[in-house]
Amino acid sequence: MSSGYVVIVVIVVIALIILLSSLKILREYERGVIFLFGHFQAVKGPGIIVLIPIMQQIVRIDLRTVVMPVPPQDVISRDNVPVKVDAMILFRVIDPEKAVIQVEDAREATSQLAQTTLRSVLGQHELDEMLSERDKLNHDVQVILDQHTDAWGIKVSNVEIKQVDLDDSMVRAIARQAEAERQRRAKIINAEGELQASEKLMQAAQTLMEQPQSIQLRYLQTLVEVAGDKTTTIAFPLPMDLLEPLLGRRRGSLAGNDKPPAT
Repeated sequence: MSSGYVVIVVIVVIALIILLSSLKILREYERGVIFLFGHFQAVKGPGIIVLIPIMQQIVRIDLRTVVMPVPPQDVISRDNVPVKVDAMILFRVIDPEKAVIQVEDAREATSQLAQTTLRSVLGQHELDEMLSERDKLNHDVQVILDQHTDAWGIKVSNVEIKQVDLDDSMVRAIARQAEAERQRRAKIINAEGELQASEKLMQAAQTLMEQPQSIQLRYLQTLVEVAGDKTTTIAFPLPMDLLEPLLGRRRGSLAGNDKPPAT
Protein backbone atom coordinates (compact mmCIF):
# COMPACT_ATOMS: atom_id res chain seq x y z
CA MET A 1 0.00 0.00 0.00
CA SER A 2 2.78 2.42 0.85
CA SER A 3 4.72 1.54 -2.28
CA GLY A 4 1.67 2.20 -4.46
CA TYR A 5 1.19 5.58 -2.81
CA VAL A 6 4.80 6.49 -3.54
CA VAL A 7 4.40 5.54 -7.18
CA ILE A 8 1.31 7.73 -7.50
CA VAL A 9 3.10 10.65 -5.91
CA VAL A 10 6.05 10.23 -8.27
CA ILE A 11 3.76 10.10 -11.29
CA VAL A 12 1.90 13.22 -10.15
CA VAL A 13 5.16 15.09 -9.59
CA ILE A 14 6.45 14.10 -13.01
CA ALA A 15 3.18 15.16 -14.62
CA LEU A 16 3.33 18.52 -12.86
CA ILE A 17 6.92 19.06 -13.99
CA ILE A 18 6.01 18.21 -17.57
CA LEU A 19 2.96 20.47 -17.42
CA LEU A 20 4.89 23.39 -15.99
CA SER A 21 7.67 22.96 -18.55
CA SER A 22 5.10 23.02 -21.35
CA LEU A 23 3.64 26.33 -20.17
CA LYS A 24 5.32 29.51 -21.43
CA ILE A 25 4.32 33.06 -20.53
CA LEU A 26 5.12 35.72 -23.10
CA ARG A 27 5.08 39.42 -22.20
CA GLU A 28 3.31 42.07 -24.25
CA TYR A 29 6.48 42.92 -26.20
CA GLU A 30 7.44 39.26 -26.82
CA ARG A 31 6.46 36.76 -29.49
CA GLY A 32 7.17 33.04 -29.65
CA VAL A 33 8.18 31.28 -32.86
CA ILE A 34 6.89 27.69 -32.51
CA PHE A 35 8.58 24.74 -34.21
CA LEU A 36 7.02 21.27 -34.49
CA PHE A 37 9.65 18.57 -34.94
CA GLY A 38 11.98 21.30 -36.27
CA HIS A 39 9.49 22.70 -38.78
CA PHE A 40 8.04 26.18 -38.43
CA GLN A 41 4.47 26.02 -37.15
CA ALA A 42 3.27 29.43 -35.96
CA VAL A 43 4.05 32.71 -34.21
CA LYS A 44 2.20 33.06 -30.91
CA GLY A 45 1.92 35.51 -28.05
CA PRO A 46 1.61 37.41 -25.90
CA GLY A 47 0.07 35.47 -23.00
CA ILE A 48 0.22 31.81 -21.96
CA ILE A 49 1.50 29.33 -24.56
CA VAL A 50 1.04 25.58 -24.08
CA LEU A 51 3.66 23.40 -25.78
CA ILE A 52 3.71 19.68 -26.40
CA PRO A 53 6.85 18.43 -24.65
CA ILE A 54 9.59 17.08 -26.92
CA MET A 55 7.46 17.69 -30.02
CA GLN A 56 7.39 21.49 -29.93
CA GLN A 57 10.08 24.09 -29.26
CA ILE A 58 9.80 27.87 -28.87
CA VAL A 59 12.16 30.77 -29.70
CA ARG A 60 11.44 34.06 -27.94
CA ILE A 61 11.69 37.27 -29.94
CA ASP A 62 11.74 40.76 -28.42
CA LEU A 63 9.76 43.33 -30.46
CA ARG A 64 11.02 46.43 -28.65
CA THR A 65 13.18 49.02 -30.41
CA VAL A 66 16.88 48.34 -29.98
CA VAL A 67 19.37 51.20 -29.66
CA MET A 68 22.69 49.89 -30.95
CA PRO A 69 25.91 51.93 -31.01
CA VAL A 70 28.10 51.47 -34.06
CA PRO A 71 31.81 51.20 -33.15
CA PRO A 72 34.01 54.06 -34.47
CA GLN A 73 34.84 53.51 -38.12
CA ASP A 74 37.91 54.76 -40.00
CA VAL A 75 36.65 56.48 -43.15
CA ILE A 76 38.55 58.23 -45.96
CA SER A 77 36.41 60.93 -47.53
CA ARG A 78 36.21 61.58 -51.25
CA ASP A 79 38.74 64.43 -50.89
CA ASN A 80 41.19 62.02 -49.16
CA VAL A 81 40.70 63.22 -45.58
CA PRO A 82 40.95 60.45 -42.95
CA VAL A 83 38.25 60.71 -40.26
CA LYS A 84 36.85 58.51 -37.51
CA VAL A 85 33.06 58.30 -37.41
CA ASP A 86 30.81 56.73 -34.78
CA ALA A 87 27.05 56.41 -35.00
CA MET A 88 24.01 54.70 -33.56
CA ILE A 89 21.09 52.87 -35.16
CA LEU A 90 17.55 52.20 -33.97
CA PHE A 91 15.80 49.07 -35.22
CA ARG A 92 13.15 46.54 -34.18
CA VAL A 93 11.85 43.17 -35.29
CA ILE A 94 8.61 43.39 -37.26
CA ASP A 95 8.52 39.78 -38.55
CA PRO A 96 9.57 37.24 -35.88
CA GLU A 97 9.47 34.35 -38.34
CA LYS A 98 12.05 35.92 -40.68
CA ALA A 99 14.18 37.14 -37.77
CA VAL A 100 14.58 33.53 -36.59
CA ILE A 101 14.69 31.60 -39.86
CA GLN A 102 16.39 33.94 -42.33
CA VAL A 103 19.37 35.03 -40.21
CA GLU A 104 21.38 33.35 -37.49
CA ASP A 105 21.85 36.40 -35.23
CA ALA A 106 19.74 39.36 -36.28
CA ARG A 107 21.39 41.80 -33.87
CA GLU A 108 24.96 40.93 -34.88
CA ALA A 109 24.09 40.89 -38.59
CA THR A 110 22.51 44.34 -38.35
CA SER A 111 25.54 45.70 -36.49
CA GLN A 112 28.02 44.40 -39.08
CA LEU A 113 25.90 45.64 -41.96
CA ALA A 114 25.65 49.09 -40.34
CA GLN A 115 29.44 49.35 -40.07
CA THR A 116 30.11 48.47 -43.70
CA THR A 117 27.27 50.69 -44.96
CA LEU A 118 28.49 53.64 -42.90
CA ARG A 119 32.00 53.38 -44.37
CA SER A 120 30.66 52.96 -47.89
CA VAL A 121 28.24 55.90 -47.82
CA LEU A 122 30.53 58.39 -46.06
CA GLY A 123 33.45 57.49 -48.33
CA GLN A 124 31.46 58.89 -51.27
CA HIS A 125 31.24 62.39 -49.74
CA GLU A 126 33.72 65.15 -49.01
CA LEU A 127 34.60 66.31 -45.52
CA ASP A 128 32.52 69.49 -45.77
CA GLU A 129 29.46 67.39 -46.62
CA MET A 130 30.07 65.11 -43.63
CA LEU A 131 30.12 68.13 -41.32
CA SER A 132 27.29 70.19 -42.84
CA GLU A 133 24.89 67.62 -44.39
CA ARG A 134 24.65 65.13 -41.55
CA ASP A 135 20.87 64.76 -41.81
CA LYS A 136 21.13 63.76 -45.47
CA LEU A 137 23.85 61.22 -44.71
CA ASN A 138 21.78 59.77 -41.86
CA HIS A 139 18.86 59.30 -44.24
CA ASP A 140 21.02 57.69 -46.94
CA VAL A 141 22.49 55.15 -44.51
CA GLN A 142 19.07 54.41 -43.03
CA VAL A 143 17.51 53.74 -46.44
CA ILE A 144 20.29 51.33 -47.47
CA LEU A 145 20.18 49.46 -44.15
CA ASP A 146 16.41 49.18 -44.25
CA GLN A 147 16.51 47.68 -47.75
CA HIS A 148 18.95 44.95 -46.69
CA THR A 149 17.37 44.12 -43.33
CA ASP A 150 13.86 43.84 -44.74
CA ALA A 151 14.61 40.22 -45.72
CA TRP A 152 15.43 39.53 -42.05
CA GLY A 153 12.14 40.95 -40.75
CA ILE A 154 13.92 43.96 -39.23
CA LYS A 155 12.93 47.60 -39.62
CA VAL A 156 15.70 50.22 -39.25
CA SER A 157 13.85 53.32 -38.09
CA ASN A 158 16.71 55.76 -37.62
CA VAL A 159 20.45 56.27 -38.03
CA GLU A 160 22.35 59.03 -36.26
CA ILE A 161 25.97 59.99 -36.93
CA LYS A 162 27.09 61.12 -33.49
CA GLN A 163 30.59 62.41 -34.11
CA VAL A 164 33.14 62.98 -36.86
CA ASP A 165 36.66 63.14 -35.41
CA LEU A 166 39.71 64.58 -37.17
CA ASP A 167 43.36 64.39 -36.21
CA ASP A 168 45.07 67.51 -34.83
CA SER A 169 46.82 68.42 -38.07
CA MET A 170 43.53 68.43 -39.99
CA VAL A 171 41.86 70.51 -37.28
CA ARG A 172 44.60 73.15 -37.56
CA ALA A 173 44.39 73.13 -41.36
CA ILE A 174 40.61 73.60 -41.26
CA ALA A 175 41.00 76.43 -38.74
CA ARG A 176 43.45 78.21 -41.06
CA GLN A 177 41.11 77.69 -43.99
CA ALA A 178 38.17 79.11 -42.03
CA GLU A 179 40.24 82.15 -40.99
CA ALA A 180 41.28 82.79 -44.59
CA GLU A 181 37.65 82.50 -45.70
CA ARG A 182 36.56 85.03 -43.07
CA GLN A 183 39.27 87.47 -44.19
CA ARG A 184 38.24 87.05 -47.81
CA ARG A 185 34.61 87.81 -46.98
CA ALA A 186 35.63 90.85 -44.90
CA LYS A 187 37.66 92.25 -47.81
CA ILE A 188 34.79 91.67 -50.23
CA ILE A 189 32.33 93.42 -47.91
CA ASN A 190 34.76 96.34 -47.46
CA ALA A 191 35.26 96.65 -51.22
CA GLU A 192 31.51 96.57 -51.83
CA GLY A 193 31.08 99.31 -49.23
CA GLU A 194 33.73 101.46 -50.91
CA LEU A 195 32.06 100.93 -54.28
CA GLN A 196 28.64 101.96 -52.97
CA ALA A 197 30.13 104.99 -51.22
CA SER A 198 31.93 106.11 -54.41
CA GLU A 199 28.69 105.78 -56.38
CA LYS A 200 26.86 107.93 -53.85
CA LEU A 201 29.64 110.54 -53.90
CA MET A 202 29.50 110.62 -57.70
CA GLN A 203 25.74 111.20 -57.56
CA ALA A 204 26.23 113.97 -54.99
CA ALA A 205 28.88 115.65 -57.15
CA GLN A 206 26.62 115.57 -60.19
CA THR A 207 23.80 117.12 -58.17
CA LEU A 208 26.08 119.92 -56.92
CA MET A 209 27.30 120.60 -60.46
CA GLU A 210 23.74 120.91 -61.74
CA GLN A 211 22.69 123.21 -58.87
CA PRO A 212 25.34 125.86 -58.03
CA GLN A 213 23.19 127.07 -55.12
CA SER A 214 23.71 123.69 -53.49
CA ILE A 215 27.43 124.38 -53.32
CA GLN A 216 26.77 127.65 -51.50
CA LEU A 217 24.45 125.92 -49.03
CA ARG A 218 27.03 123.23 -48.42
CA TYR A 219 29.65 125.94 -47.88
CA LEU A 220 27.47 127.69 -45.31
CA GLN A 221 26.81 124.40 -43.53
CA THR A 222 30.56 123.80 -43.30
CA LEU A 223 31.03 127.27 -41.79
CA VAL A 224 28.38 126.50 -39.15
CA GLU A 225 30.13 123.24 -38.25
CA VAL A 226 33.53 124.94 -38.00
CA ALA A 227 32.16 127.82 -35.95
CA GLY A 228 30.90 125.37 -33.34
CA ASP A 229 34.37 125.28 -31.80
CA LYS A 230 34.68 128.71 -30.15
CA THR A 231 38.30 128.20 -29.08
CA THR A 232 39.56 128.20 -32.67
CA THR A 233 40.01 131.18 -34.93
CA ILE A 234 39.69 130.39 -38.60
CA ALA A 235 40.34 132.73 -41.50
CA PHE A 236 38.55 131.81 -44.70
CA PRO A 237 37.90 133.64 -47.98
CA LEU A 238 34.42 134.86 -48.65
CA PRO A 239 33.16 133.36 -51.91
CA MET A 240 32.25 136.01 -54.43
CA ASP A 241 29.28 133.97 -55.57
CA LEU A 242 27.52 134.91 -52.36
CA LEU A 243 28.06 138.63 -52.95
CA GLU A 244 27.38 138.60 -56.68
CA PRO A 245 23.63 139.45 -56.34
CA LEU A 246 24.41 142.41 -54.04
CA LEU A 247 27.22 143.66 -56.23
CA GLY A 248 24.99 143.45 -59.28
CA ARG A 249 22.36 145.63 -57.64
CA ARG A 250 25.04 148.10 -56.53
CA ARG A 251 26.41 148.42 -60.03
CA GLY A 252 22.91 148.97 -61.36
CA SER A 253 22.19 151.82 -58.94
CA LEU A 254 25.54 153.51 -59.69
CA ALA A 255 24.91 153.30 -63.39
CA GLY A 256 21.53 155.00 -62.91
CA ASN A 257 23.07 157.89 -60.97
CA ASP A 258 25.72 158.51 -63.61
CA LYS A 259 23.21 159.15 -66.43
CA PRO A 260 22.96 162.86 -67.56
CA PRO A 261 19.76 164.64 -66.57
CA ALA A 262 17.08 164.79 -69.20
CA THR A 263 16.54 168.19 -70.95
